[in-house]
Amino acid sequence: MTAPEELRGLVEAYLGELALTPELGGLEGSMRHALAGGGKRVRPVLCLATAEAAGAEPEAALPAAAALELVHNFSLVHDDLPALDDDAVRRGRASTWAEYGEAVAILAGDALLAEAVRLALSYPTPAVARELVQATLGMIGGQYLDITGAETDLAVLHRLKTGCLFSASIACALWVAEVPEREQAPWRAFVDEVGLLFQIVDDILDEDGYLLEHGREGARVLADEAAERAQARLAEVPADTSVLAGIVTGLAARTS
Repeated sequence: MTAPEELRGLVEAYLGELALTPELGGLEGSMRHALAGGGKRVRPVLCLATAEAAGAEPEAALPAAAALELVHNFSLVHDDLPALDDDAVRRGRASTWAEYGEAVAILAGDALLAEAVRLALSYPTPAVARELVQATLGMIGGQYLDITGAETDLAVLHRLKTGCLFSASIACALWVAEVPEREQAPWRAFVDEVGLLFQIVDDILDEDGYLLEHGREGARVLADEAAERAQARLAEVPADTSVLAGIVTGLAARTS
């Protein structure tokens, strides 16, 4: 099985060679600015690791993995805009709108999303693109709930804003590996816990969300419980899931 560091290397190489917006070459600089800057590539690495565990070559899942990363960065570009979170800094450097202006940042985000759909549609099955689009709509719905201050359960909000794209990371890989839908349930149960784990740890690090609601110790307990459930779900999968198990351990222990 391929180690997460190697999978991340595959993702970085693929993104680096990806031809972005050949119709609009002038927009490529802002799009690459959004993609660069030290992102952990958690979602595409999960996608590749799942595809390999399910019996496919990791390289076969690279278009899907890259599509997930493009959608994730599309969301960050738009979230940073003054109309939303108004963040001028992303990953220790100027956010896309701060570097290129709001109008170009909006277009760059739009183009990242369109490129993601184009990649997802490169597969013979429409299921990959369907999973990606459904996840994107869920993520947007979660962001809407967040910015409007709608009264909703914190778990529901984060399941939309964060969990949907994590779920797609696994689901897209399963379709690439041609796993029958009737056999996908334990995989999908696993990633539900991973998305929750990621968000809780994020909130602990950012002193937000779950930390404010449950306190540091309470949030840590919730994170550990989510990690335990994720590992238990993996144990139900009839495949070598050792790499995925290691990713879960790393997500639970991360400090940045």
